[in-house]
Amino acid sequence: MTNKWSPNSWREKPISQVPAYPNADILAETEQQLSTYPPLVFAGEARKLKKQLAAVADGQAFLLQGGDCAESFAEHGADNIRDFFRVFLQMAVVLTFAGSQPVVKIGRIAGQFAKPRSSDNETKGDVTLPSYRGDIINGIEFDEKSRVPDPARQKMAYRQSAATLNLLRAFAQGGFASLENTHKWMLGFVSDSPQGERYQALADRITETVDFMRAVGITSETNHALRETDFYTSHEALLLGYEEALTRVDSTSGDWYATSGHLIWIGDRTRQPDHAHVEYCRGIKNPLGLKCGPSTTPDGLIELIDLLNPHNEPGRLTLISRFGAEKVGDHLPKLIRAVEKEGRKVVWSCDPMHGNTITLNSYKTRPFDRVLKEVETFFEVHRAEGTHPGGIHVEMTGKNVTECTGGARAISAEDLHDRYHTHCDPRLNADQAIELAFLVSELLKKGRGGIPDRQVVNL
Repeated sequence: MTNKWSPNSWREKPISQVPAYPNADILAETEQQLSTYPPLVFAGEARKLKKQLAAVADGQAFLLQGGDCAESFAEHGADNIRDFFRVFLQMAVVLTFAGSQPVVKIGRIAGQFAKPRSSDNETKGDVTLPSYRGDIINGIEFDEKSRVPDPARQKMAYRQSAATLNLLRAFAQGGFASLENTHKWMLGFVSDSPQGERYQALADRITETVDFMRAVGITSETNHALRETDFYTSHEALLLGYEEALTRVDSTSGDWYATSGHLIWIGDRTRQPDHAHVEYCRGIKNPLGLKCGPSTTPDGLIELIDLLNPHNEPGRLTLISRFGAEKVGDHLPKLIRAVEKEGRKVVWSCDPMHGNTITLNSYKTRPFDRVLKEVETFFEVHRAEGTHPGGIHVEMTGKNVTECTGGARAISAEDLHDRYHTHCDPRLNADQAIELAFLVSELLKKGRGGIPDRQVVNL
């Protein structure tokens, strides 16, 4: 691969997962218009995230990345964004308190609109149509008009991302994320669950700590860390024309950054080293994610690491493993050993969702026990290899959905139809997401030798 790179050099490479737009001229005009729009995120924010991820790579912090499988235009609203953020903050405070170290918070939000598909077409009965590829490309309704890729959807996705980011920044910096509000983050349908009781007990301890600090003069007014938090956005860099249009030169460094999100990742279906997605991502300076599935080989992984992080920069690259509960123990150790042997500096994160998808009663679902098992094995493997289990990457929502079976409320296959709202893959509901956070918190405690909880003042 030549070292010559530009935001459009990916167009000279083979590419997969490309929608078939019917009018190339309208597509090009839309991309040109997007290239004049303001950036959604800024280079300085991406550099700050990279610095925090470097701490994760060094074992001094933990990564929590999560959010919708695929954002939709229809469900966009302030209440949904707020409820997602509330659950995310609850998960983060559980992990922070248990691990006694900072939690880097990255949402799958404000840009997660495109989805890779295993097939270009979908058939129902005797009708075959193009597959749904996310609201940024086409519609989920199973009719011919909806499934035609429409470039105008890219502008709709940009506007929704901008509005979502505006609200998230207000929540993160405007006082909503204050540790004084830990009790107020609880969603009503979670409050009477076992996870609600556990969280309430934790919130009581935090409140006692905050009250003590207030008594000695440390308040949210005098210490910004008590009332603000850093929150970043991420998505899969799948629709490269959209990404190119929002790729800008940073005026302070002269480097190229993707301004569509703070961190973007390459999926398991598009990580071919000589293809377009790797070519695009290698030239931008954002932190990057790379999904690693069962077909990832040690040599292939080192090749990709060297392409995407040739200077071995800490915080640049997060490896997101997604093997499945029954396969992670066989595949992950070989990859860790290869990375350690070559001295590569990476963040290791666990995606326990994508490798554990099954079908029950005609619904795609993910059994919660399999999700937990993959996370547990991920931690066990890293402990055995002497490396840092750096984070988790989950598909979750603040809504009371019934998409993943199991959990404390024991959602069954028969319950799936009750509130199955996802546009693509099944998500953990708020109760299951918090339950997962408590499981990970126990694993973090074991990792630091069972040290009693220390009082934490930085969410």
